[in-house]
Amino acid sequence: MRKKFSLVIIIFYIMSGINGCFSISNAEKKVADKTKQYEEACSTPFGRYPETITYTLGKMTGVNNSNMPAGDTYENNAYTRYLKEKLNVQNIDAFEATDNDYNNMITMAISSKDIPDVMLIDDYEYLKLLVKNDMIEDLTEVYKECASDRIKAIYSGYGDTVFNNITFNGKLMALPETNIEYGPNLLWLRKDWMDKLGLEPPKTLADAENIIRQFIEKDPGENGSGKTIGLVCSPEITSKNGYSYMTQADIIFANFNSYPKQWIEDENGNAVYGSVQPAAKDALAHMNKLYNEGILDKQFLLRAQNNIEELIINGQCGSFFGLWWAPNNPLIESKRVNEKADWQPYLISTNADGSTSFCTQNPSSKYLVVRKGYKHPEIVMKINSVLFDYLRCTDESLKEIGDYYKENVDPTARPLGINVDYQDALIRGYENITNALNDRIEPYSLQLIEYSYYEQCKRYLENPDDAFLEDWAAYTSRITSTSVLYNANLKRVKGVFFGETDTMTRIWWKLEELESEAYLKIITGEEPIDYFDKFSAEWYKQGGDKIVEEVNKEVKSYKEQKNVSN
Repeated sequence: MRKKFSLVIIIFYIMSGINGCFSISNAEKKVADKTKQYEEACSTPFGRYPETITYTLGKMTGVNNSNMPAGDTYENNAYTRYLKEKLNVQNIDAFEATDNDYNNMITMAISSKDIPDVMLIDDYEYLKLLVKNDMIEDLTEVYKECASDRIKAIYSGYGDTVFNNITFNGKLMALPETNIEYGPNLLWLRKDWMDKLGLEPPKTLADAENIIRQFIEKDPGENGSGKTIGLVCSPEITSKNGYSYMTQADIIFANFNSYPKQWIEDENGNAVYGSVQPAAKDALAHMNKLYNEGILDKQFLLRAQNNIEELIINGQCGSFFGLWWAPNNPLIESKRVNEKADWQPYLISTNADGSTSFCTQNPSSKYLVVRKGYKHPEIVMKINSVLFDYLRCTDESLKEIGDYYKENVDPTARPLGINVDYQDALIRGYENITNALNDRIEPYSLQLIEYSYYEQCKRYLENPDDAFLEDWAAYTSRITSTSVLYNANLKRVKGVFFGETDTMTRIWWKLEELESEAYLKIITGEEPIDYFDKFSAEWYKQGGDKIVEEVNKEVKSYKEQKNVSN
Protein backbone atom coordinates (compact mmCIF):
# COMPACT_ATOMS: atom_id res chain seq x y z
CA MET A 1 0.00 0.00 0.00
CA ARG A 2 2.84 2.37 0.87
CA LYS A 3 4.52 1.75 -2.60
CA LYS A 4 1.24 2.36 -4.40
CA PHE A 5 0.71 5.58 -2.43
CA SER A 6 4.26 6.78 -3.30
CA LEU A 7 3.61 6.05 -6.99
CA VAL A 8 0.44 8.15 -6.87
CA ILE A 9 2.42 11.03 -5.34
CA ILE A 10 5.09 10.79 -8.10
CA ILE A 11 2.45 10.79 -10.84
CA PHE A 12 0.74 13.76 -9.14
CA TYR A 13 3.94 15.81 -9.19
CA ILE A 14 4.68 14.86 -12.82
CA MET A 15 1.18 16.01 -13.81
CA SER A 16 1.66 19.14 -11.76
CA GLY A 17 4.81 19.90 -13.70
CA ILE A 18 3.01 19.46 -17.01
CA ASN A 19 0.00 21.53 -16.04
CA GLY A 20 1.79 24.13 -13.97
CA CYS A 21 -0.06 25.17 -10.82
CA PHE A 22 -3.57 24.80 -12.25
CA SER A 23 -4.31 21.36 -10.69
CA ILE A 24 -2.96 22.37 -7.27
CA SER A 25 -5.07 25.53 -7.30
CA ASN A 26 -8.14 23.58 -8.36
CA ALA A 27 -7.64 21.07 -5.54
CA GLU A 28 -7.10 23.85 -3.06
CA LYS A 29 -10.23 25.56 -4.31
CA LYS A 30 -12.29 22.41 -3.73
CA VAL A 31 -10.94 22.15 -0.19
CA ALA A 32 -11.66 25.83 0.42
CA ASP A 33 -15.19 25.49 -0.95
CA LYS A 34 -15.83 22.49 1.23
CA THR A 35 -14.47 24.31 4.28
CA LYS A 36 -16.63 27.32 3.54
CA GLN A 37 -19.71 25.09 3.10
CA TYR A 38 -18.96 23.37 6.40
CA GLU A 39 -18.50 26.66 8.25
CA GLU A 40 -21.70 28.03 6.76
CA ALA A 41 -23.59 24.89 7.77
CA CYS A 42 -22.34 25.21 11.35
CA SER A 43 -23.36 28.85 11.69
CA THR A 44 -26.60 29.31 9.69
CA PRO A 45 -30.14 27.93 9.99
CA PHE A 46 -30.35 26.28 6.56
CA GLY A 47 -26.77 25.62 5.46
CA ARG A 48 -26.17 22.03 4.31
CA TYR A 49 -23.24 20.03 5.66
CA PRO A 50 -20.85 18.78 2.92
CA GLU A 51 -20.66 15.40 4.69
CA THR A 52 -23.35 13.58 6.66
CA ILE A 53 -23.49 14.55 10.33
CA THR A 54 -24.83 11.78 12.54
CA TYR A 55 -26.15 12.13 16.06
CA THR A 56 -27.31 9.59 18.60
CA LEU A 57 -30.84 10.26 19.78
CA GLY A 58 -33.00 9.45 22.76
CA LYS A 59 -36.28 8.99 20.90
CA MET A 60 -39.72 9.26 22.51
CA THR A 61 -42.02 7.29 20.24
CA GLY A 62 -45.77 7.14 19.67
CA VAL A 63 -48.08 4.16 19.83
CA ASN A 64 -48.49 1.93 16.78
CA ASN A 65 -45.25 3.18 15.23
CA SER A 66 -46.78 6.71 15.21
CA ASN A 67 -49.13 5.48 12.47
CA MET A 68 -46.32 5.66 9.90
CA PRO A 69 -46.69 3.73 6.64
CA ALA A 70 -45.38 0.16 6.56
CA GLY A 71 -41.61 0.09 6.21
CA ASP A 72 -40.97 3.51 7.73
CA THR A 73 -39.03 3.67 10.99
CA TYR A 74 -37.97 6.39 13.39
CA GLU A 75 -34.57 6.46 11.69
CA ASN A 76 -35.89 6.29 8.14
CA ASN A 77 -39.14 8.12 7.40
CA ALA A 78 -40.44 11.14 5.52
CA TYR A 79 -38.99 13.56 8.08
CA THR A 80 -35.55 11.98 8.37
CA ARG A 81 -35.24 11.62 4.59
CA TYR A 82 -36.16 15.28 4.12
CA LEU A 83 -33.62 16.36 6.74
CA LYS A 84 -30.96 14.23 5.06
CA GLU A 85 -31.68 16.00 1.78
CA LYS A 86 -31.82 19.53 3.19
CA LEU A 87 -29.18 19.46 5.94
CA ASN A 88 -27.35 16.13 5.48
CA VAL A 89 -28.02 15.03 9.06
CA GLN A 90 -29.05 11.58 10.26
CA ASN A 91 -30.23 10.31 13.64
CA ILE A 92 -29.06 7.00 15.07
CA ASP A 93 -31.45 6.16 17.88
CA ALA A 94 -29.72 5.18 21.10
CA PHE A 95 -33.07 4.06 22.49
CA GLU A 96 -36.73 4.27 21.54
CA ALA A 97 -39.68 4.07 23.93
CA THR A 98 -43.04 5.60 24.81
CA ASP A 99 -43.99 7.67 27.86
CA ASN A 100 -43.01 6.01 31.16
CA ASP A 101 -40.62 3.53 29.54
CA TYR A 102 -38.88 6.44 27.86
CA ASN A 103 -38.44 8.27 31.15
CA ASN A 104 -37.01 5.11 32.71
CA MET A 105 -34.39 5.02 29.96
CA ILE A 106 -33.63 8.71 30.53
CA THR A 107 -33.15 7.96 34.23
CA MET A 108 -30.70 5.14 33.46
CA ALA A 109 -28.79 7.25 30.93
CA ILE A 110 -28.38 10.12 33.41
CA SER A 111 -27.43 7.76 36.26
CA SER A 112 -24.73 6.13 34.16
CA LYS A 113 -23.63 9.53 32.79
CA ASP A 114 -23.92 8.09 29.30
CA ILE A 115 -26.55 10.18 27.55
CA PRO A 116 -27.08 10.31 23.77
CA ASP A 117 -25.97 13.33 21.74
CA VAL A 118 -29.53 14.67 21.65
CA MET A 119 -32.56 13.74 23.72
CA LEU A 120 -36.02 14.95 24.62
CA ILE A 121 -36.78 15.73 28.27
CA ASP A 122 -40.37 15.98 29.49
CA ASP A 123 -39.61 16.22 33.20
CA TYR A 124 -38.19 19.48 34.50
CA GLU A 125 -36.40 17.66 37.30
CA TYR A 126 -34.28 15.83 34.72
CA LEU A 127 -33.34 19.12 33.09
CA LYS A 128 -32.21 20.62 36.39
CA LEU A 129 -30.22 17.47 37.17
CA LEU A 130 -28.46 17.57 33.80
CA VAL A 131 -27.54 21.22 34.31
CA LYS A 132 -26.36 20.61 37.88
CA ASN A 133 -24.08 17.76 36.74
CA ASP A 134 -22.72 19.76 33.78
CA MET A 135 -23.85 17.11 31.29
CA ILE A 136 -25.40 19.28 28.57
CA GLU A 137 -24.29 22.04 26.22
CA ASP A 138 -24.93 25.75 26.56
CA LEU A 139 -27.06 26.57 23.50
CA THR A 140 -27.01 30.35 23.80
CA GLU A 141 -24.70 31.09 20.86
CA VAL A 142 -25.99 28.38 18.51
CA TYR A 143 -29.52 29.66 19.11
CA LYS A 144 -28.42 33.13 18.01
CA GLU A 145 -26.74 31.77 14.88
CA CYS A 146 -28.82 28.77 13.80
CA ALA A 147 -32.39 29.53 14.82
CA SER A 148 -34.10 31.20 11.86
CA ASP A 149 -35.73 34.61 12.15
CA ARG A 150 -39.16 32.98 12.07
CA ILE A 151 -38.26 30.53 14.85
CA LYS A 152 -37.00 33.44 16.97
CA ALA A 153 -40.20 35.36 16.26
CA ILE A 154 -42.26 32.34 17.34
CA TYR A 155 -40.44 32.08 20.66
CA SER A 156 -40.54 35.82 21.32
CA GLY A 157 -44.32 35.72 20.81
CA TYR A 158 -44.59 33.82 24.11
CA GLY A 159 -42.84 36.60 26.00
CA ASP A 160 -40.39 35.57 28.69
CA THR A 161 -42.36 32.54 29.84
CA VAL A 162 -41.05 30.05 27.31
CA PHE A 163 -37.37 30.71 28.13
CA ASN A 164 -37.58 31.36 31.88
CA ASN A 165 -37.41 27.71 32.90
CA ILE A 166 -34.58 26.70 30.58
CA THR A 167 -32.27 29.65 31.33
CA PHE A 168 -29.70 28.93 34.04
CA ASN A 169 -27.23 31.65 35.09
CA GLY A 170 -28.03 33.53 31.91
CA LYS A 171 -27.37 30.50 29.69
CA LEU A 172 -29.85 28.78 27.39
CA MET A 173 -29.48 25.13 28.38
CA ALA A 174 -32.24 23.58 26.25
CA LEU A 175 -34.50 24.22 23.30
CA PRO A 176 -38.10 24.32 24.55
CA GLU A 177 -41.22 23.06 22.86
CA THR A 178 -44.03 25.58 22.45
CA ASN A 179 -47.52 24.61 23.56
CA ILE A 180 -49.76 26.60 21.26
CA GLU A 181 -52.90 28.01 22.81
CA TYR A 182 -55.84 25.71 22.19
CA GLY A 183 -58.28 27.73 24.26
CA PRO A 184 -60.78 26.27 26.72
CA ASN A 185 -62.26 22.79 26.51
CA LEU A 186 -65.28 22.41 24.27
CA LEU A 187 -68.26 20.30 25.25
CA TRP A 188 -68.65 17.56 22.65
CA LEU A 189 -72.22 16.23 22.40
CA ARG A 190 -74.05 13.71 20.23
CA LYS A 191 -76.20 16.11 18.20
CA ASP A 192 -78.10 13.21 16.64
CA TRP A 193 -79.26 12.36 20.18
CA MET A 194 -80.13 16.00 20.83
CA ASP A 195 -82.17 16.17 17.62
CA LYS A 196 -83.99 12.97 18.55
CA LEU A 197 -85.01 14.56 21.86
CA GLY A 198 -85.67 18.02 20.42
CA LEU A 199 -82.96 19.69 22.53
CA GLU A 200 -81.43 23.09 21.78
CA PRO A 201 -77.65 23.70 21.79
CA PRO A 202 -76.31 24.50 25.27
CA LYS A 203 -74.99 27.91 26.26
CA THR A 204 -74.51 27.54 30.00
CA LEU A 205 -73.41 24.78 32.33
CA ALA A 206 -77.01 24.35 33.45
CA ASP A 207 -78.03 23.81 29.81
CA ALA A 208 -75.33 21.20 29.40
CA GLU A 209 -76.34 19.39 32.57
CA ASN A 210 -79.95 19.23 31.40
CA ILE A 211 -78.92 17.70 28.05
CA ILE A 212 -76.76 15.07 29.75
CA ARG A 213 -79.59 14.27 32.15
CA GLN A 214 -81.93 13.74 29.19
CA PHE A 215 -79.36 11.49 27.50
CA ILE A 216 -79.24 9.29 30.60
CA GLU A 217 -82.97 9.21 31.34
CA LYS A 218 -84.42 8.97 27.81
CA ASP A 219 -81.70 6.80 26.24
CA PRO A 220 -81.63 8.24 22.68
CA GLY A 221 -78.62 6.02 21.97
CA GLU A 222 -80.70 2.90 22.70
CA ASN A 223 -78.17 1.47 25.12
CA GLY A 224 -80.89 0.15 27.38
CA SER A 225 -82.38 1.52 30.58
CA GLY A 226 -79.71 2.81 32.97
CA LYS A 227 -76.84 1.95 30.63
CA THR A 228 -76.11 5.35 29.08
CA ILE A 229 -73.13 6.93 30.88
CA GLY A 230 -73.22 10.58 31.92
CA LEU A 231 -70.35 13.04 31.52
CA VAL A 232 -67.15 10.99 31.29
CA CYS A 233 -64.25 12.47 33.22
CA SER A 234 -60.64 11.57 33.89
CA PRO A 235 -59.77 10.77 37.54
CA GLU A 236 -57.27 13.66 37.36
CA ILE A 237 -60.35 15.96 37.27
CA THR A 238 -58.45 19.02 35.95
CA SER A 239 -55.34 19.70 33.92
CA LYS A 240 -51.91 19.98 35.48
CA ASN A 241 -50.04 21.57 32.58
CA GLY A 242 -49.91 21.82 28.83
CA TYR A 243 -52.88 21.82 26.49
CA SER A 244 -53.05 18.14 25.63
CA TYR A 245 -55.73 17.27 28.15
CA MET A 246 -59.04 15.55 27.42
CA THR A 247 -62.15 14.56 29.37
CA GLN A 248 -61.43 16.87 32.29
CA ALA A 249 -63.60 19.33 34.18
CA ASP A 250 -61.70 22.63 33.99
CA ILE A 251 -64.71 24.41 32.52
CA ILE A 252 -66.93 23.35 35.44
CA PHE A 253 -64.39 24.77 37.89
CA ALA A 254 -64.04 27.94 35.81
CA ASN A 255 -67.79 28.51 36.34
CA PHE A 256 -66.84 29.17 39.95
CA ASN A 257 -63.74 31.22 39.08
CA SER A 258 -61.61 28.31 40.19
CA TYR A 259 -58.41 27.14 38.48
CA PRO A 260 -56.97 24.09 40.26
CA LYS A 261 -53.34 23.08 39.73
CA GLN A 262 -52.50 26.53 38.37
CA TRP A 263 -50.45 29.37 39.84
CA ILE A 264 -52.44 32.56 39.31
CA GLU A 265 -52.46 36.08 40.74
CA ASP A 266 -54.85 37.10 43.51
CA GLU A 267 -56.44 40.55 43.82
CA ASN A 268 -53.24 41.86 45.44
CA GLY A 269 -50.97 40.67 42.64
CA ASN A 270 -49.51 37.77 44.62
CA ALA A 271 -49.07 34.29 43.17
CA VAL A 272 -51.46 31.77 44.72
CA TYR A 273 -52.13 28.10 44.09
CA GLY A 274 -55.61 27.64 42.63
CA SER A 275 -56.32 24.26 44.19
CA VAL A 276 -56.46 25.65 47.74
CA GLN A 277 -58.39 28.86 47.05
CA PRO A 278 -61.93 29.20 48.50
CA ALA A 279 -63.50 29.19 44.99
CA ALA A 280 -62.38 25.58 44.56
CA LYS A 281 -64.59 24.57 47.48
CA ASP A 282 -67.69 25.85 45.68
CA ALA A 283 -66.70 24.04 42.48
CA LEU A 284 -66.13 20.78 44.37
CA ALA A 285 -69.56 21.10 46.00
CA HIS A 286 -71.09 21.34 42.53
CA MET A 287 -69.07 18.38 41.28
CA ASN A 288 -70.40 16.39 44.24
CA LYS A 289 -73.94 17.35 43.24
CA LEU A 290 -73.35 16.19 39.66
CA TYR A 291 -71.88 12.94 40.94
CA ASN A 292 -74.83 12.25 43.23
CA GLU A 293 -77.28 12.89 40.37
CA GLY A 294 -75.36 10.62 37.99
CA ILE A 295 -74.73 13.46 35.55
CA LEU A 296 -71.04 12.90 36.27
CA ASP A 297 -70.08 9.31 35.45
CA LYS A 298 -70.43 7.34 38.69
CA GLN A 299 -67.48 5.15 37.72
CA PHE A 300 -65.11 7.96 36.76
CA LEU A 301 -62.68 7.02 39.54
CA LEU A 302 -62.06 3.66 37.89
CA ARG A 303 -61.72 4.86 34.30
CA ALA A 304 -58.41 4.76 32.46
CA GLN A 305 -58.20 6.94 29.36
CA ASN A 306 -58.57 4.00 26.98
CA ASN A 307 -61.73 2.92 28.82
CA ILE A 308 -63.18 6.43 28.52
CA GLU A 309 -62.46 6.40 24.80
CA GLU A 310 -64.19 3.02 24.45
CA LEU A 311 -67.36 4.48 25.98
CA ILE A 312 -67.26 7.35 23.48
CA ILE A 313 -66.44 5.17 20.50
CA ASN A 314 -69.06 2.52 21.28
CA GLY A 315 -71.86 5.05 21.84
CA GLN A 316 -72.32 4.36 25.54
CA CYS A 317 -71.93 8.04 26.39
CA GLY A 318 -72.79 11.19 24.46
CA SER A 319 -70.88 13.91 26.29
CA PHE A 320 -67.34 14.84 27.23
CA PHE A 321 -65.13 17.91 27.52
CA GLY A 322 -62.33 17.91 24.97
CA LEU A 323 -60.19 20.06 22.74
CA TRP A 324 -60.67 21.14 19.14
CA TRP A 325 -58.72 18.13 17.84
CA ALA A 326 -61.07 15.54 19.38
CA PRO A 327 -62.37 14.53 15.89
CA ASN A 328 -58.90 13.13 15.13
CA ASN A 329 -58.96 11.08 18.32
CA PRO A 330 -61.24 9.49 19.47
CA LEU A 331 -64.22 10.69 17.42
CA ILE A 332 -62.98 9.37 14.08
CA GLU A 333 -63.19 5.90 15.64
CA SER A 334 -66.72 6.62 16.86
CA LYS A 335 -67.67 7.40 13.25
CA ARG A 336 -66.13 4.11 12.10
CA VAL A 337 -68.39 2.24 14.50
CA ASN A 338 -71.48 4.33 13.72
CA GLU A 339 -71.37 6.62 10.70
CA LYS A 340 -74.51 8.41 11.96
CA ALA A 341 -72.83 9.49 15.19
CA ASP A 342 -72.98 13.28 14.86
CA TRP A 343 -70.55 14.76 17.35
CA GLN A 344 -70.64 18.57 17.59
CA PRO A 345 -68.64 21.02 19.73
CA TYR A 346 -70.15 23.67 21.98
CA LEU A 347 -68.51 26.32 24.14
CA ILE A 348 -70.01 26.74 27.60
CA SER A 349 -70.02 30.26 29.04
CA THR A 350 -68.58 30.57 32.55
CA ASN A 351 -69.47 34.21 33.24
CA ALA A 352 -72.69 36.20 33.52
CA ASP A 353 -71.84 38.24 30.41
CA GLY A 354 -71.72 35.09 28.28
CA SER A 355 -67.93 34.95 28.06
CA THR A 356 -65.77 31.93 28.86
CA SER A 357 -62.77 32.14 31.17
CA PHE A 358 -59.84 29.75 31.04
CA CYS A 359 -56.38 29.68 32.53
CA THR A 360 -53.41 30.04 30.21
CA GLN A 361 -51.16 27.11 30.92
CA ASN A 362 -47.57 26.03 30.66
CA PRO A 363 -46.18 27.37 27.36
CA SER A 364 -43.50 24.69 27.34
CA SER A 365 -43.30 21.30 29.03
CA LYS A 366 -40.75 19.47 26.85
CA TYR A 367 -37.12 20.33 26.22
CA LEU A 368 -34.38 19.28 23.81
CA VAL A 369 -30.90 18.98 25.27
CA VAL A 370 -27.51 18.29 23.71
CA ARG A 371 -24.78 16.22 25.35
CA LYS A 372 -21.84 18.21 26.68
CA GLY A 373 -18.97 17.79 24.24
CA TYR A 374 -21.01 16.87 21.17
CA LYS A 375 -19.36 18.58 18.22
CA HIS A 376 -22.52 19.89 16.56
CA PRO A 377 -24.95 21.26 19.16
CA GLU A 378 -26.34 23.55 16.47
CA ILE A 379 -28.21 20.70 14.75
CA VAL A 380 -31.19 20.95 17.13
CA MET A 381 -31.65 24.56 16.03
CA LYS A 382 -31.16 23.75 12.36
CA ILE A 383 -33.52 20.77 12.36
CA ASN A 384 -36.29 22.79 13.96
CA SER A 385 -35.67 25.74 11.65
CA VAL A 386 -36.06 23.45 8.65
CA LEU A 387 -39.14 21.63 9.95
CA PHE A 388 -41.01 24.63 11.35
CA ASP A 389 -39.93 27.44 9.06
CA TYR A 390 -38.86 25.97 5.75
CA LEU A 391 -41.90 23.85 4.83
CA ARG A 392 -43.75 25.25 1.82
CA CYS A 393 -46.46 23.43 -0.09
CA THR A 394 -44.79 24.33 -3.40
CA ASP A 395 -41.68 22.31 -2.47
CA GLU A 396 -42.02 19.02 -4.37
CA SER A 397 -39.58 17.29 -2.02
CA LEU A 398 -42.14 17.70 0.76
CA LYS A 399 -44.77 15.48 -0.81
CA GLU A 400 -44.02 12.61 1.58
CA ILE A 401 -44.49 14.83 4.64
CA GLY A 402 -47.68 16.22 3.12
CA ASP A 403 -48.95 12.66 2.76
CA TYR A 404 -48.13 12.07 6.43
CA TYR A 405 -50.49 14.90 7.38
CA LYS A 406 -53.25 13.45 5.22
CA GLU A 407 -52.74 9.96 6.63
CA ASN A 408 -52.91 11.24 10.23
CA VAL A 409 -49.33 10.18 11.02
CA ASP A 410 -48.58 11.24 14.59
CA PRO A 411 -46.07 14.11 15.08
CA THR A 412 -43.93 11.75 17.20
CA ALA A 413 -42.62 10.48 13.86
CA ARG A 414 -40.41 13.59 13.77
CA PRO A 415 -36.93 12.78 15.06
CA LEU A 416 -36.73 15.43 17.78
CA GLY A 417 -40.34 15.07 18.92
CA ILE A 418 -41.21 18.68 19.72
CA ASN A 419 -43.45 21.27 18.10
CA VAL A 420 -42.49 24.90 17.55
CA ASP A 421 -45.24 27.24 16.42
CA TYR A 422 -46.85 30.59 17.12
CA GLN A 423 -48.95 30.82 20.27
CA ASP A 424 -51.99 31.64 18.13
CA ALA A 425 -51.12 29.09 15.42
CA LEU A 426 -54.54 27.43 15.66
CA ILE A 427 -56.34 30.66 14.82
CA ARG A 428 -53.81 31.61 12.14
CA GLY A 429 -54.33 28.26 10.47
CA TYR A 430 -58.11 28.59 10.64
CA GLU A 431 -58.01 32.01 9.01
CA ASN A 432 -55.63 30.88 6.27
CA ILE A 433 -57.55 27.68 5.44
CA THR A 434 -60.96 29.39 5.40
CA ASN A 435 -59.58 32.22 3.25
CA ALA A 436 -58.28 29.65 0.77
CA LEU A 437 -61.59 27.74 0.79
CA ASN A 438 -63.42 31.00 0.07
CA ASP A 439 -61.00 32.00 -2.73
CA ARG A 440 -59.72 35.00 -0.80
CA ILE A 441 -56.12 33.82 -1.01
CA GLU A 442 -54.18 31.51 -3.32
CA PRO A 443 -54.03 27.97 -1.80
CA TYR A 444 -50.39 27.61 -2.83
CA SER A 445 -49.49 30.46 -0.48
CA LEU A 446 -50.30 28.20 2.48
CA GLN A 447 -47.78 26.42 4.66
CA LEU A 448 -47.50 22.71 3.92
CA ILE A 449 -49.57 21.57 6.90
CA GLU A 450 -52.24 24.17 6.14
CA TYR A 451 -52.35 23.14 2.51
CA SER A 452 -52.79 19.49 3.44
CA TYR A 453 -55.75 20.37 5.67
CA TYR A 454 -57.10 22.70 2.98
CA GLU A 455 -57.18 19.81 0.50
CA GLN A 456 -59.00 17.57 2.98
CA CYS A 457 -61.52 20.26 3.92
CA LYS A 458 -62.16 21.04 0.27
CA ARG A 459 -62.82 17.36 -0.49
CA TYR A 460 -65.16 17.10 2.48
CA LEU A 461 -67.19 20.14 1.38
CA GLU A 462 -67.53 18.76 -2.13
CA ASN A 463 -69.14 15.54 -0.88
CA PRO A 464 -69.78 15.52 2.89
CA ASP A 465 -72.12 12.52 2.83
CA ASP A 466 -69.56 10.16 1.30
CA ALA A 467 -66.35 11.80 2.52
CA PHE A 468 -63.40 9.85 3.86
CA LEU A 469 -63.43 9.83 7.65
CA GLU A 470 -59.99 11.49 7.64
CA ASP A 471 -61.49 14.37 5.63
CA TRP A 472 -64.42 14.58 8.05
CA ALA A 473 -61.98 14.72 10.98
CA ALA A 474 -59.88 17.42 9.30
CA TYR A 475 -62.90 19.61 8.56
CA THR A 476 -64.58 19.10 11.92
CA SER A 477 -61.40 19.89 13.86
CA ARG A 478 -59.85 22.61 11.71
CA ILE A 479 -63.06 24.39 10.72
CA THR A 480 -66.11 23.39 12.78
CA SER A 481 -64.60 23.33 16.27
CA THR A 482 -61.98 26.02 15.66
CA SER A 483 -64.66 28.39 14.38
CA VAL A 484 -66.40 28.04 17.76
CA LEU A 485 -63.24 29.30 19.47
CA TYR A 486 -62.58 31.91 16.78
CA ASN A 487 -65.96 33.54 17.32
CA ALA A 488 -66.00 33.17 21.10
CA ASN A 489 -65.73 35.81 23.79
CA LEU A 490 -62.78 34.44 25.74
CA LYS A 491 -61.22 35.76 28.92
CA ARG A 492 -57.73 34.56 29.78
CA VAL A 493 -56.66 34.08 33.37
CA LYS A 494 -52.89 34.28 33.29
CA GLY A 495 -50.80 31.48 34.73
CA VAL A 496 -47.77 33.08 36.36
CA PHE A 497 -45.47 30.18 37.30
CA PHE A 498 -44.67 26.85 35.65
CA GLY A 499 -41.34 25.81 37.15
CA GLU A 500 -40.26 24.02 40.32
CA THR A 501 -38.84 25.60 43.45
CA ASP A 502 -36.35 23.87 45.76
CA THR A 503 -39.04 22.78 48.20
CA MET A 504 -41.29 21.59 45.37
CA THR A 505 -38.49 19.34 44.19
CA ARG A 506 -38.53 17.54 47.52
CA ILE A 507 -42.18 17.42 48.59
CA TRP A 508 -44.46 18.44 45.71
CA TRP A 509 -45.40 14.84 45.02
CA LYS A 510 -46.77 14.52 48.58
CA LEU A 511 -48.84 17.67 48.22
CA GLU A 512 -50.17 16.45 44.88
CA GLU A 513 -51.25 13.18 46.49
CA LEU A 514 -52.90 15.09 49.33
CA GLU A 515 -54.79 17.25 46.83
CA SER A 516 -55.89 14.38 44.61
CA GLU A 517 -57.16 12.35 47.55
CA ALA A 518 -59.08 15.30 49.02
CA TYR A 519 -60.70 16.27 45.73
CA LEU A 520 -61.85 12.75 44.95
CA LYS A 521 -63.20 12.17 48.45
CA ILE A 522 -65.23 15.38 48.33
CA ILE A 523 -66.61 14.72 44.84
CA THR A 524 -67.68 11.16 45.66
CA GLY A 525 -69.09 12.14 49.05
CA GLU A 526 -66.66 10.10 51.10
CA GLU A 527 -65.91 13.35 52.93
CA PRO A 528 -68.25 16.35 53.45
CA ILE A 529 -67.73 19.64 51.59
CA ASP A 530 -66.18 21.28 54.65
CA TYR A 531 -63.37 18.73 54.47
CA PHE A 532 -61.88 21.15 51.93
CA ASP A 533 -60.96 23.53 54.77
CA LYS A 534 -59.06 20.78 56.58
CA PHE A 535 -57.29 19.79 53.36
CA SER A 536 -56.33 23.40 52.58
CA ALA A 537 -54.90 23.97 56.07
CA GLU A 538 -52.96 20.71 55.87
CA TRP A 539 -51.60 21.64 52.42
CA TYR A 540 -50.05 24.82 53.81
CA LYS A 541 -48.82 23.06 56.96
CA GLN A 542 -47.02 20.28 55.03
CA GLY A 543 -44.92 22.77 53.07
CA GLY A 544 -47.34 24.66 50.88
CA ASP A 545 -46.70 27.91 52.74
CA LYS A 546 -42.97 27.63 52.04
CA ILE A 547 -43.63 26.83 48.37
CA VAL A 548 -45.95 29.84 48.01
CA GLU A 549 -43.15 32.01 49.42
CA GLU A 550 -40.60 30.55 46.98
CA VAL A 551 -42.92 30.86 43.98
CA ASN A 552 -43.57 34.54 44.73
CA LYS A 553 -39.84 35.13 45.07
CA GLU A 554 -39.20 33.58 41.63
CA VAL A 555 -42.11 35.43 40.01
CA LYS A 556 -40.75 38.68 41.44
CA SER A 557 -37.30 37.82 40.08
CA TYR A 558 -38.76 37.20 36.58
CA LYS A 559 -40.46 40.58 36.67
CA GLU A 560 -37.28 42.35 37.81
CA GLN A 561 -35.23 40.69 35.06
CA LYS A 562 -37.83 41.73 32.50
CA ASN A 563 -37.73 45.34 33.70
CA VAL A 564 -33.93 45.37 33.48
CA SER A 565 -33.95 43.93 29.94
CA ASN A 566 -36.53 46.52 28.87
